[in-house]
Amino acid sequence: MPTRKDHKAACQWAGSRRELVTTPVTETEGLDALFENSFPSFGGAYLRRIWTLLDECVGKGLPMTMSIAGPVTVSGQHHAWLNPLLDTGWFMLLSTTDAVCYHDGHRALNGARRHPFHEVPIFGDDGALRDEKTIRVTDIGFDEDVLLEQDAFISACLQQPEFQRRMTGPVFRHLLGRRYAAQEQANGAREGLLALCARKDIPIFVGAPGDGSVFLNSMKLWALARAMGREYKFELDLHEEVFESCAYHHWGLFDNPHGAIGTVILGGGVPKNFNLQPEPALSQIFGLKNISGYLYDIQITTAPVTDGSLSSCPPAEAVTWGKVDQEHFRSTCESMQADYSMVMPFLTKALLEKRARFERWAERMGEEALFRKHPAARGYLRPREGYRLFAKREELLAKLMKSVAKDRRRIEQESQYKLAGQSAGRPAGKAPAAKPARKRS
Repeated sequence: MPTRKDHKAACQWAGSRRELVTTPVTETEGLDALFENSFPSFGGAYLRRIWTLLDECVGKGLPMTMSIAGPVTVSGQHHAWLNPLLDTGWFMLLSTTDAVCYHDGHRALNGARRHPFHEVPIFGDDGALRDEKTIRVTDIGFDEDVLLEQDAFISACLQQPEFQRRMTGPVFRHLLGRRYAAQEQANGAREGLLALCARKDIPIFVGAPGDGSVFLNSMKLWALARAMGREYKFELDLHEEVFESCAYHHWGLFDNPHGAIGTVILGGGVPKNFNLQPEPALSQIFGLKNISGYLYDIQITTAPVTDGSLSSCPPAEAVTWGKVDQEHFRSTCESMQADYSMVMPFLTKALLEKRARFERWAERMGEEALFRKHPAARGYLRPREGYRLFAKREELLAKLMKSVAKDRRRIEQESQYKLAGQSAGRPAGKAPAAKPARKRS
């Protein structure tokens, strides 16, 4: 057995005696300079590190995925910072929850003006709120009628012809995003998360669709159809959805000119895990060659690493699963224990300010001169239209399927196992493998 060599603490400057920079806030201009020079230590140093990696990943022009958990739409955070960040064109896909997609539609409902969102005390009288039919999410309150109207809206959508078929989650949420966009335009509401993703062809994945209210309404329609002897054809194809996520990861590794991708993980749970699964699916399940994990993994979660939960799993642990790049993780990955809602508005503002500054300089000196002097400007000023992977989904699905079909005999062999109580663990009628499976690279 090889001798295990433990690495030092995950710090790229270990042993280099990097000078501690402590610039007074009175001498900094711009949030990016503040993050880089005025957060010298402790929790502030974690935030500086998160900023540094975000800045590097954007500046290198790497496509990024994002996973986000929590009530980001019901709280209005999508309007405050998430939509502006996704609108940059830097992100290739989004992994989130069914609840985020469901609550995204509230502000565009016909009755939205009659039932505005409002602040409520976190430690107030929840019994009184229930009596007045007010739903509370931490310090956000809204009328229960909003949920009932949203249920009616979702049910009406699901019965429309374009939804009455088998489809993947990204297809479903693209169609739903277009329906949300129509409502927003009709009622003068601000563009929501799903509408923005539909406009920019950003695929949206939900790893646990069955635990949210969108699917509850689908279940209602399914049960009603069964009870009345009618047909209800809407169905989520989970096999193709997971395969679709793998196809986009495959694109990031082989068709994206940078040959690498990054990820921003906000919160944990299922969105985080689903976001990280394409690499092991491609390398360990399919056994395809030259598959690597995320080059950049930038994570903000409230879960402490000692609680043993998925949400607390840092990038270094993900390296052992092959989900994060093994060769670079000590210099390109970080996990900060914090509530992302407290820091993402500042980080997003800093990124957008830096892009705006590069845009001004490009107008003054020309893009080529700017890129020679500031190479990171090329990544910041990449086309705002983004990668539009959803529009390429059929092509990318076919390309990955071709790779699987090419190696189908090996994959089939590796899917055999001698089960207890059976003479051989292979499908009925199949001949035993002629030779052992090749070792995965």
